[in-house]
Amino acid sequence: MATLNRAKARELVALLADLPFEVRALADAPGAALPPETEPTYRGNALLKARAAARATGALALADDSGLEVDALGGAPGPGSARFGGPGLDDAARCARLLEALRGVPAERRTARFRCVVAIVDPGGREDVVERAVEGVILSAPRGAGGFGYDPLFFYPPLGRTFAELTAEEKARVSHRGRALAAARRLLVECYTHAAGGSTSGCGADR
Repeated sequence: MATLNRAKARELVALLADLPFEVRALADAPGAALPPETEPTYRGNALLKARAAARATGALALADDSGLEVDALGGAPGPGSARFGGPGLDDAARCARLLEALRGVPAERRTARFRCVVAIVDPGGREDVVERAVEGVILSAPRGAGGFGYDPLFFYPPLGRTFAELTAEEKARVSHRGRALAAARRLLVECYTHAAGGSTSGCGADR
């Protein structure tokens, strides 16, 4: 798992734990490092991280890049969500910065979505990318103690709660990352189990 964010790593590892692979987080490797996310798109950043991890470890690497797209902000913060508001801010400070940017915006205009792109890179050269999104609304104050990032502000209407108020199992079923990982799981089983003696014949990427 090509991420140094331990909260994200735990979520990713849990979502893939029952696959016929040994799943490890790059964050647990001594001296682990990833290149800066310099690409302007989720796809570009996910591939950047997965390629770097595959080169560094010689193992099949999976990376995600995700972000929050707020309609009233023209789709910002988007791929720069983890850096929104400037360097050195923690999750709570970034949430506060988002609320400041949305001050005075009425509830009906606070529509938003989380988007996630997952890249899988084999050191042998194969690459696959999948993308999923989930729609919601940005609240005027945080709710819930779970999740990470903007989860306390992201209200999911079908369940009537923020992502930070969902259990890990509930979030895995409905979140952008959960949905993207479900698609990635299918690719891993259908296209990459050749490492365990399987075949990739008839395998097609879900883009």
